[in-house]
Amino acid sequence: QAQLAANRAKFYYDLPAGPFYGFNRPGVKTIEPIVWNWWRQGMMGGAKAAYDGIVAFSQTDFTEDLKKISVPVLVMHSEDDQIVPYQAAGPLSAKLLKNGTLKTYKDYPHGMITTQADVINADLLAFIKS
Repeated sequence: QAQLAANRAKFYYDLPAGPFYGFNRPGVKTIEPIVWNWWRQGMMGGAKAAYDGIVAFSQTDFTEDLKKISVPVLVMHSEDDQIVPYQAAGPLSAKLLKNGTLKTYKDYPHGMITTQADVINADLLAFIKS
């Protein structure tokens, strides 16, 4: 929140250029078009809405909501997620769901749907077909 409030444009560059897509990991090459696309999307939204969104998703306890969901849910989470720690979210979310399935990835970033789209899409399709 503080980084967003202090320098919105820098926040929307630094987060995807670093931990969001794992570009801060040794040996991982930054893919600039991905970073700039994330920046573009962030800058299109309102500053207040973005700030309030961070508050909402980081400070809201969704435990009771998850317990009420009865449809099949695929929880996809990487053990190397630097944005949402795996142990604090992935296994717990799947356990709270009435019909949750946890699919764990070892070294993918939070933004794995972009950086590992082929694997994520195949796993999603397999879950939908099951």
